[in-house]
Amino acid sequence: MRMTNTYATKMGFITVDAEVENNVILSIKISGDFTIKPDDALSLIEKHLSGVELERKFVGNAVGVFYMLGVETPNLIKEDFINAIMGLKEEKKD
Repeated sequence: MRMTNTYATKMGFITVDAEVENNVILSIKISGDFTIKPDDALSLIEKHLSGVELERKFVGNAVGVFYMLGVETPNLIKEDFINAIMGLKEEKKD
């Protein structure tokens, strides 16, 4: 099932578009009006999230790994990305 969620942060928006089946992220695309360093970090995070169960614990672990590796997102925190992704689950209930 294709799902989209737009999450408002204090500094802008994060939009998540994903294909989810049986509560597992098959593919995901993250975009928005934010900066991420290094430039290729977003595509790496997206690849790493593929195959992850859409549960806060697993999504949080996947996103957290990249922050531990030195990914920088000025004015955003990892919880902003976690909340944006988990918003897909809320969208699914509608």
